Amino acid sequence: MEYLSNILFAIVLVAGIGFFTKNVLRLSRNIKLGKDVDVSDNKPQRWKNMAKIALGQTKMVVRPVAGFLHIIVYAGFIIINLEVLEIIIDGLFGTHRIFASLGSVYNLLIGSFEILALLVIVAVVIFWIRRNIIRIKRFVNPEMNGWPKNDGNIILYIELVLMTLFLTMNAADYQLQLLDVPHYAKAGAFPVSQFIASLFSDMSISSLIVLERTAWWLHIIGILCFLNYLYYSKHLHILLAFPNTYYGSLEPKGKLNNLEAITKEVKLMMDPSADPFAAPAEDDSVPEKFGASDVKDLSWVQLLNAYTCTECGRCTSSCPANLTGKKLSPRKIMMDTRDRLEEVGKNIDANKGVFVDDGRQLLGDYITKEELWACTTCNACVEECPVSISPLSIIQDMRRYLVMEQSAAPVELNNMMSNIENNGAPWPYNQMDRLNWVEE
Repeated sequence: MEYLSNILFAIVLVAGIGFFTKNVLRLSRNIKLGKDVDVSDNKPQRWKNMAKIALGQTKMVVRPVAGFLHIIVYAGFIIINLEVLEIIIDGLFGTHRIFASLGSVYNLLIGSFEILALLVIVAVVIFWIRRNIIRIKRFVNPEMNGWPKNDGNIILYIELVLMTLFLTMNAADYQLQLLDVPHYAKAGAFPVSQFIASLFSDMSISSLIVLERTAWWLHIIGILCFLNYLYYSKHLHILLAFPNTYYGSLEPKGKLNNLEAITKEVKLMMDPSADPFAAPAEDDSVPEKFGASDVKDLSWVQLLNAYTCTECGRCTSSCPANLTGKKLSPRKIMMDTRDRLEEVGKNIDANKGVFVDDGRQLLGDYITKEELWACTTCNACVEECPVSISPLSIIQDMRRYLVMEQSAAPVELNNMMSNIENNGAPWPYNQMDRLNWVEE
C-alpha cells in the first residue's frame, strides 16, 4: 500500500504520454501525405527566424494589446510548467518538493511561478472578455461558429483551472508548512498563494493534506489532459510554431514559384539547338496533376501550415478582399485544409492504412472557386501571420489547378491570357497598333 500512489502516478503518466505519442505519430503521418519539397537551404537564417518569430514572439507585438497578453500567457505557461519536472519526480519516488535543496534559488523560482500564474489568470480573463463580451470582429466571422469558438473558450477555461489549481496547491502546502506538518518542509516563497492560505486557516491538518493532494493530482492530470487535447485544438501551434517558422519560405513575398514541369518545357522551347522531335529523356515524367485540388496535391510544408494555424484571424482582418465583403477568408482556407486533411487521415485509419476514394476533395467541397478568385495575391495574410503561415500558397496552387487542368479561369483572365498569347500584351490590340493613341 505504501507505493500504491507511486504506481498509480506511473500508470497515469505512461498513459498520458503514450496517447500523446500516438497522436504525434498520426499527425506526422498526415503531414507526410503532402508532396516532398526541399527546405534544407540557408539553415542559419531558418534558425534565426525560429528564434525570432516562434521563441521571441516578434510578430505578436505588432498588435500590442493582444501581443502583450499572449506573451504573458506564453511565458507563464512555459515557465510554470518547468515545475512539472519536480511533480513527476515527486510522483514517481514519493518525495515532496525534491528541488527544495536549491534553497534561495528554489524560493525565487516558486515566487516567480506564482506571480506569472496570477498574470496568466488576468490575461485569460481579458482574452475571454475580448472573445465573448466585446466580441472583436475577427473572432465572430462565420468560420468561427461552432467548434472553433468553443475550442477557443475551452482552452481559456483549462488555463484558468490549471493556474488556480497551482495556486491552491501551493496555498495548502504553505499552510501545512506553517503548522510544521512532517513531510511538508519549509521550502519556497509564496507571494500570491499566502493570501489564499488564510482561507484555509480553520481547516484541520488532515483536510489540508486532502486539499493539497487533490490539487496536486488534478494539476498534473490536467496538464496531461491538456497535452493530449492539443491535437484536437487550434492550440497545436504551441508545439508546431517552432518547426513551422523554421521551414517558412525565405523567398521575397512577391515571388511566385514556377512549376518544374512547365519550366522544363519553356526552356526546351527557347533552346534553338533542341530537337523538337527528339524522344523525351527517360527521367522526364509528366506530373500527375498541375496545381492542387486536394490536400495530397499540396506540399508537406503547406499541410504543416494548416495544422499550425492559430485561428487568430489576423490574416482575415487584414485581407482586402474580405474587408470589401467578398467571401475569401485566409483563415478559413487554412481551417478547411486542416479539416480535409483530418478527414483523409480518418479515412486511412478506417481502411487499414490505405486511402479509399470518398468522392470528396478540398476544392469544391470545402473551398469554393469564388473564394479563390477573390484573392488579390497582395500577401497581406502572409505578412500578418505571427507563425509564418502562407494561405496564399494554397490559393495559388488551387487556382493553377483550375486554370491548367479545368480551364476554369474567369472570362476576364482567359481574355487576358489569350491576348498575351496572340498580341504579346494583356490588351486586345495588335502590336503594330499600340501607339495609335498618340495620334488621336
